[in-house]
Amino acid sequence: MSHTNDPAVVRRLLAEKGRWAVVGLSANEGRTAYGVAAYVRDLGHEIVPVHPRAETVHGQRGYASLAEVPGEIDVVDVFVNSRLAGTVVDDAIARGARAVWLQLGVVDEAAARRAADAGLDVVMDTCPAIEAPLLGLA
Repeated sequence: MSHTNDPAVVRRLLAEKGRWAVVGLSANEGRTAYGVAAYVRDLGHEIVPVHPRAETVHGQRGYASLAEVPGEIDVVDVFVNSRLAGTVVDDAIARGARAVWLQLGVVDEAAARRAADAGLDVVMDTCPAIEAPLLGLA
């Protein structure tokens, strides 16, 4: 059975202010993650960049891995290739994140199942910049 996004979960994750660890976010303004992270920040969420280069992005200190991020993480926003997404989801589960959001075009059914089985909320193959306006949140 394939994952289906729950509209109530999408709405809650976007509407309730939280701390979003954005995996794959770098200072490269040409990358989609850069603009979407700014969008999520403008919705009122805290952004934590996670990228091997650990760059500061949007004024927020970056970390090389999810394991290095201090404090709680509400949502792990996954901006990596689908073939790498499973490892990020497993890291999110191990880290104690509350949810994973696999961006538009990022699909890993097995990883989504593992996250859901571990009690995380899961959103897959869509983008906050698409969903928020549809829900009247932006």
